[in-house]
Amino acid sequence: MDSNLPPASATFTPALIISCEHGGNEIPEEFRSHFSGAEEILETHRGLDLGALDIAKKIARALQAPIHFSTTSRLLIDLNRSPDHPDLFSQWSRRLTEPQKAKLITQNYANYRQKIETSIRERTILKRVIHLSIHSFTPVWNSVQRSTDIGLLFDPDRQFEVDACALWKKLIIAEFPELTVDDNRPYLGTDDGLTTYLRTQFSNSIYAGIELEINQKLLCVPADSQEFRRRFIRATLAFQRQL
Repeated sequence: MDSNLPPASATFTPALIISCEHGGNEIPEEFRSHFSGAEEILETHRGLDLGALDIAKKIARALQAPIHFSTTSRLLIDLNRSPDHPDLFSQWSRRLTEPQKAKLITQNYANYRQKIETSIRERTILKRVIHLSIHSFTPVWNSVQRSTDIGLLFDPDRQFEVDACALWKKLIIAEFPELTVDDNRPYLGTDDGLTTYLRTQFSNSIYAGIELEINQKLLCVPADSQEFRRRFIRATLAFQRQL
């Protein structure tokens, strides 16, 4: 049997699920003393994915898809890292006590990821699932201007993801011929992350985990950002229709 085909019980039109792991920069009261002096950093791309939650909600609303998101800062605990990743906790939250870290892992990290995994598992009984994990990235990194405007991150060895990204990319380019739309930039789709973990739980035949990375210059300039969102939603609705 071709491993790229859905199971016999599955329909070919995939279900879509949206997530946003770095949607906010909130620090619960019990942990705020550990972030004294980091207030300005929390407002930057280090504290959250600027603009990501807003467009994630708009995508979910337009597609009528379920959405899972967190508004707790990645600097407290990073929901897009493996439990043993050195950056699961930041330079500030590494100073927490072991009981405090255990509480965050249970109540924030594990609870969030389990809800998404359960949501996917429920839908893969009858459908294939495309999971869109929505992120944004800073335009300048290490003093270098990034050339990518929109990145689609996927595993090149998973054909379901390859095909889905090829379709979405074509439709995004048709809507934004002036932008640079890249595969697996500015990060690799096989880097450590939530979608990477979920690939170990669901086969290529039923699950596609795609990270969308949008340059923050497109989301954070008020004069242009609303128009960008409108056009991006249009391209994504076309993607949904053509799946």
